[in-house]
Amino acid sequence: MNPSCSVLNTQPIDRRNALVRVAGLGAWAVCAVPTASAQFRVEVAGVGLTQYPFAVALFRTPVAVPQDVAAIVRANLERSGQFLHVGVPHGPLDETSQPDLSPWRIRGVDVLLTGSVTPLADGRWDVRYRLWDVLGNQSLGGLSYPVASKDLRAAAHRISDDVFKKMTGVPGVFSTRIAYTTRTPGRHQLWLADADGQNSLSVLSSTEPIISPSWSPDGARLAYVSFEGKKPMVYTHHVASGVRRLVSNQRGSNSAPAWSPDGARLLVTLTLSGSSQVYEIDAQGGSPKRLTQSSGIDTEAAYSPDGQFIYFVSDRGGSPQIYKMDSNGARVQRLTFQGSYNISPAPSPDGRRLAYVSRLSGGVFRVHVMDLSSGAVAAVSDTNDDENPSFSANSRMLVFGTKHQGREALITTTVDGRVKTRLITAPGEVREPHWGPLLR
Repeated sequence: MNPSCSVLNTQPIDRRNALVRVAGLGAWAVCAVPTASAQFRVEVAGVGLTQYPFAVALFRTPVAVPQDVAAIVRANLERSGQFLHVGVPHGPLDETSQPDLSPWRIRGVDVLLTGSVTPLADGRWDVRYRLWDVLGNQSLGGLSYPVASKDLRAAAHRISDDVFKKMTGVPGVFSTRIAYTTRTPGRHQLWLADADGQNSLSVLSSTEPIISPSWSPDGARLAYVSFEGKKPMVYTHHVASGVRRLVSNQRGSNSAPAWSPDGARLLVTLTLSGSSQVYEIDAQGGSPKRLTQSSGIDTEAAYSPDGQFIYFVSDRGGSPQIYKMDSNGARVQRLTFQGSYNISPAPSPDGRRLAYVSRLSGGVFRVHVMDLSSGAVAAVSDTNDDENPSFSANSRMLVFGTKHQGREALITTTVDGRVKTRLITAPGEVREPHWGPLLR
């Protein structure tokens, strides 16, 4: 189960006309569910990365185990871009071992993870780990997670979160989930998956398009747009119970939902006035409040993490650009000036950055990240057909949709673009990812 490494292909691909996306309706593609054995591939590029050299020993397992927990943890940490795996040949080491750390230290390892996966009498598995400070020659502690077979991957993700937090002081996001949509012939679906693309679960299926999924801040609900009424309407979906609520069915188009930081309201794009404009509506439904007042197209709105501002796309200046306004619609100011076509703003949860998609020469669409304090902008992808960037809950990574080798795919990247992960799926296409919040 060791992850393989490869450089992502970057063959030029013609971009679909994205003007419909500016109106908040999104172009369509198809996708497939990741297989149980699918692996991701990690590309490490560039220099100057701040990475912790680490090693994951083989976990001691007295019997065959359905999942390789140690390999999942290793791949998670590598994918974050902040851990560099250093392989040192060695047999299994469990959490009770007192390893000689000298060989690891000689090889440049800073931290070592050991552990075990043991069957319990009730059919569950006891997953244990211990983290070692190789340089300080001391234990950093460990934990035990008794889980059912189906939750072995979840245990690996929790261990990864523990290690990430201990080493960086920042919460890990390996136990979070990603929502995305797919279309196969005659079928549209809304999916949830682990942050590594595994364990995909269909939560909604329809013969009509389902687009623009958006997680609520508490991770309990998803907002999305469905065409099942033969027009775009905004729904919310309670993930645990499956209960749906029709939130916006105004005259014309209802699209591009985005939650307020307190989960009480949604930003939506409506065409009540003729052109697409940004409105605010109660998350339970009700009368919308208009926020933008332009004669052009205003769409793809998103709140800042503190709720004080709203980022949105407008062509009021002649081409789609990203703007910022107060949460009541006042004091509108333009943010993007590089390029003639910038869409899909996504603020980071820490409020420091804004990700978006910019069209470059030759019809290339790439994810860019803006530092909101300085205004500095950098491209973080090297693919040519990117869409819908979304930050991880700890603001350290992004997920976005793109085309890779002629197929739609999901990519995660560090915010500097130096470590990229392609979430491998079965044949098919996948669109519009949105990264969920930390588990509460």
